[in-house]
Amino acid sequence: MRRTTCCLYLTISLLAALPACAAPETAASTTPELQTDDEKTLYALGLALSQRLRNFDLKAEEVSLIQAGLADGILGREAKVPLETWGPRIDGLLKGRSEAVTAKEREAGAAFAAEAAKGAGAQLTESGLVYVEMEPGSGASPSPTDTVQLQYKGSFRDGTVFDQSEEGGEPVTFALDGVVQCFSEGISKMKVGGTSKLICPPDIAYGDQGYPPVIPPGATLVFEVKLVGILDEAASETAPPPSE
Repeated sequence: MRRTTCCLYLTISLLAALPACAAPETAASTTPELQTDDEKTLYALGLALSQRLRNFDLKAEEVSLIQAGLADGILGREAKVPLETWGPRIDGLLKGRSEAVTAKEREAGAAFAAEAAKGAGAQLTESGLVYVEMEPGSGASPSPTDTVQLQYKGSFRDGTVFDQSEEGGEPVTFALDGVVQCFSEGISKMKVGGTSKLICPPDIAYGDQGYPPVIPPGATLVFEVKLVGILDEAASETAPPPSE
């Protein structure tokens, strides 16, 4: 967390230190049409900055304040507050906002998992994993140290997909002792050829630190997994979402 906030403060400071340029003094109230490569790249810069600001849980009027600060710094206008006084407070604001966002996400995720655990065929394990067998397999079950071949899709509780293996492509290979607990535990319950859904609370997934910028802090995750095979040799492919 500390490393992230330092990078954020550095990014804001660098932007504020840019010299005045021949840009217009006022910005349009709506997003302009993106026609040139430079316009698309500058818009992408805004998207990149937004990822660092996500955990501030900003309201529309607060976004306007950030836009005003960026414009004053970039265009060399007089700052309304001294950066050396108020800049160091950014970390504290982020910490408080992040903790509130994480707590809210944990609460919503716990309710989601509890409801899923009531579903037909759902198993709630001691660790908090909700395991749902979608299609039974008929082969062997892997041990927690095996290397396996999978087809999988990872999504958030709202159904948004954050990662998946290539549809119709080659299966992805993972060593089960190198992935998060939920993934390893759930796959160890499967048989080759089977498909299961794993609902993973944060304590056995990515916790309160998340996996920036892909996995937010405190997120409950859902994996749909097909166990294609078990390998004898541990030659695993790196793929961030299921791995530690």
